[in-house]
Amino acid sequence: MVDFTVLAERAFTLLQGHHQDDPLVLPTVWDAWSARAMVDVGFNALSIGSHPLADSLGHADGENMTLEQALEGISRITSAVNVPVTADLESGYDTPAPELIAGLLEAGAVGVNIEDTVHSRGSMRSPEEHAEYIWSLRQAADAQRVHVVINARTDVFKYPNDFDDPTAEVVRRLRLCTEAGADSVYPVRLPDVGTLKSILAQITLPLNVTAHPIKGAVPEELDLSQLAELGVGRVTFGPLLQAALTDCFADFTRAWQ
Repeated sequence: MVDFTVLAERAFTLLQGHHQDDPLVLPTVWDAWSARAMVDVGFNALSIGSHPLADSLGHADGENMTLEQALEGISRITSAVNVPVTADLESGYDTPAPELIAGLLEAGAVGVNIEDTVHSRGSMRSPEEHAEYIWSLRQAADAQRVHVVINARTDVFKYPNDFDDPTAEVVRRLRLCTEAGADSVYPVRLPDVGTLKSILAQITLPLNVTAHPIKGAVPEELDLSQLAELGVGRVTFGPLLQAALTDCFADFTRAWQ
């Protein structure tokens, strides 16, 4: 049985980590082994990525695994470590917010990443629709008395030709999610540092960027000190930690081929 007192404490710890001087780095894991490995090298909180978790189960990203499979994977990870864990639940698997939050907490996670691309219909939510879902998640978490840390993601930069001014659209969406109760915001596929600076100047919540653990962050392969100087609040690896390990396999095994 889940101990909601422990979950509430871990959620508070995770939230505090978003408001420290340096960016909060949440290495993105996909199973118990990778989670333990990241904790063993010194990380105090983790993220679970939908893409690497799906890959580990033989599925493509984009809600091709079921919500039940995702929650089972999350539960295995949270059971293996004693640190706060936030999990990517894509666009929510067409699941009402109370049900999604209940499943997330039962699986032992205290944060959630939600994007605005709805995979079942192959299109993005409107800014208002996405903000409404974020608000519903906040209300559902509050009802459970756990401040689930909500990372509100927008995919606008994945589809820049669909918008007259993609940066303005990103800012609009992130501001609405801020008002709806998000704790951090995540504009994926940032095109350049100038755009990152522009967005940082117009939002108030910690901003999440994606990083490759060897090559650096998106955009422009920024390192951790550069991200800190810019004012980035949060770093996750998405599928790139798993990809970096895959890139090393040829070197590890060359002598045996």
